[in-house]
Amino acid sequence: MENKLTRNLYMVPYALWIALFVIAPIVLVLYYSFIDIEGNLSLANYQNFFTPVYLKMTLSSFWYAFLITALSLLISYPTAYLLTYTKHKHLWLLLIIVPSWINLLLKAYAFLGIFGTYGVANSFLDAVGIGSQQLLFTDFSFIFVSVYIFIPFMILPIFNSLNELNPTLLDAARDLGASSWTAFRRVIFPLTIDGVKAGCQLVFIPALSLFMLTRLIAGNRVITLGTAIEQHFLVTQDWGMGSTIAVFLIIFMFLIIFLTGNRKRGM
Repeated sequence: MENKLTRNLYMVPYALWIALFVIAPIVLVLYYSFIDIEGNLSLANYQNFFTPVYLKMTLSSFWYAFLITALSLLISYPTAYLLTYTKHKHLWLLLIIVPSWINLLLKAYAFLGIFGTYGVANSFLDAVGIGSQQLLFTDFSFIFVSVYIFIPFMILPIFNSLNELNPTLLDAARDLGASSWTAFRRVIFPLTIDGVKAGCQLVFIPALSLFMLTRLIAGNRVITLGTAIEQHFLVTQDWGMGSTIAVFLIIFMFLIIFLTGNRKRGM
């Protein structure tokens, strides 16, 4: 009885934290989503969300998030696979993760210099005879920088899944005559799918709500749900519409977590 009481007391700070910094903000966002620009209770914001402008913005956000996630996965899986067979693999993994500790704003400004007119990228293009190109404020620069930023978050869960893979299973597959591709397709990838799902969650969900990179790197050429929320809260001061978009963004995030989560069937 005493142990149970002690555990309950230890849960109080956690419960207060969740109530104040998770539940309360979501409730406030939900409340403001029913307030129109004139301060009245209304469903106008939800009606506006289903207009072509916001639906197109939603599709654009999902498309860019999908591209960023897919490219991150294509780069991260082979990298994580090679890391598991590398000497001092944890050191190499640390070197990959360290850039994620740097502030996102600092990395964005660094790429402003790299992709600028007189930056390293254009200097290289001049050196190989292609000539200077407009690299900044393009879809390419936005996707490139986003993939660079999110790659460590994709590599880590995949690396953990590959590192925990039982090597005897691969030996058994080879003994049964499986080729390298067959062993990967039938053994390695299915057994590491949980790491892939976790990595996709860690990349797709933040990519869906990017707003800083759309302004600094894409020059507002790329408009996402995160950009729209920022504009409504800081520029137009339409907190109701910004909250409505945030509500749908939260719903989308929970749906993604549900669809990519691990669901065990009952026996």
